[in-house]
Amino acid sequence: MTLEPNDQGVLVVRSAYLPVETVDRLEAVLRSKQFRVFARIDQALEAEQVGLTLRPTILVLFGDPRSGTALMQASTTAALDLPLRVVAWQDEQGGSWVTYDDPQYLGRRHHLPDALIANISGIHTLVKAATT
Repeated sequence: MTLEPNDQGVLVVRSAYLPVETVDRLEAVLRSKQFRVFARIDQALEAEQVGLTLRPTILVLFGDPRSGTALMQASTTAALDLPLRVVAWQDEQGGSWVTYDDPQYLGRRHHLPDALIANISGIHTLVKAATT
């Protein structure tokens, strides 16, 4: 699992599972930890419905209003990046990946205190559970 964000704060992690399996695993972990899954968007299916092709790409929006609200109270602009999101996708060679925003980057972007960044830092553990 790589946790070195690029210059835009994006983390990319290899998954041992196909994108749909990765998302199924992620949703199961989220629900077991009392997170809400707000949306699951199959981007490839959406593309197909308008006659376009896209490798498997699934976006999941999730969070916990008890944690997220505190971030938005501290900085309203945090609402741009909440709920949290994860994209599971497949590359040209058939490899599966998960991409998400680094919580530290989000903290800098929205000028959040370190204590509140802890509210979203658990995403690393959630992604690891879904991808390994």
